[in-house]
Amino acid sequence: MLEVGSKAPNFTVQSTAGPLDLAELQRRGLVVLYFFPKAFTAG
Repeated sequence: MLEVGSKAPNFTVQSTAGPLDLAELQRRGLVVLYFFPKAFTAG
Protein backbone atom coordinates (compact mmCIF):
# COMPACT_ATOMS: atom_id res chain seq x y z
CA MET A 1 0.00 0.00 0.00
CA LEU A 2 1.25 3.49 -0.80
CA GLU A 3 1.63 6.07 1.94
CA VAL A 4 -0.02 9.46 1.52
CA GLY A 5 2.34 11.74 -0.40
CA SER A 6 4.54 8.94 -1.77
CA LYS A 7 5.27 8.60 -5.47
CA ALA A 8 3.31 6.04 -7.46
CA PRO A 9 5.30 3.31 -9.20
CA ASN A 10 5.36 3.46 -12.98
CA PHE A 11 2.57 1.56 -14.72
CA THR A 12 1.09 1.18 -18.19
CA VAL A 13 -2.62 0.64 -18.88
CA GLN A 14 -4.66 0.26 -22.04
CA SER A 15 -7.02 3.09 -22.96
CA THR A 16 -9.28 3.66 -25.94
CA ALA A 17 -6.46 5.80 -27.41
CA GLY A 18 -3.81 3.10 -26.87
CA PRO A 19 -1.29 2.41 -24.09
CA LEU A 20 -1.06 5.02 -21.33
CA ASP A 21 2.24 5.16 -19.41
CA LEU A 22 2.62 7.09 -16.15
CA ALA A 23 6.27 7.99 -16.83
CA GLU A 24 5.31 9.45 -20.23
CA LEU A 25 2.55 11.54 -18.68
CA GLN A 26 4.99 12.85 -16.06
CA ARG A 27 7.38 14.00 -18.81
CA ARG A 28 4.53 16.09 -20.24
CA GLY A 29 3.82 17.87 -16.94
CA LEU A 30 1.99 17.60 -13.65
CA VAL A 31 -0.01 14.40 -13.09
CA VAL A 32 -2.69 13.92 -10.43
CA LEU A 33 -3.85 10.37 -9.65
CA TYR A 34 -7.20 10.10 -7.92
CA PHE A 35 -8.39 6.88 -6.32
CA PHE A 36 -11.88 6.26 -5.01
CA PRO A 37 -13.71 3.27 -3.55
CA LYS A 38 -15.77 1.06 -5.81
CA ALA A 39 -19.41 2.15 -5.98
CA PHE A 40 -21.71 0.89 -3.24
CA THR A 41 -18.85 -0.36 -1.00
CA ALA A 42 -17.85 0.77 2.46
CA GLY A 43 -15.04 3.26 2.37
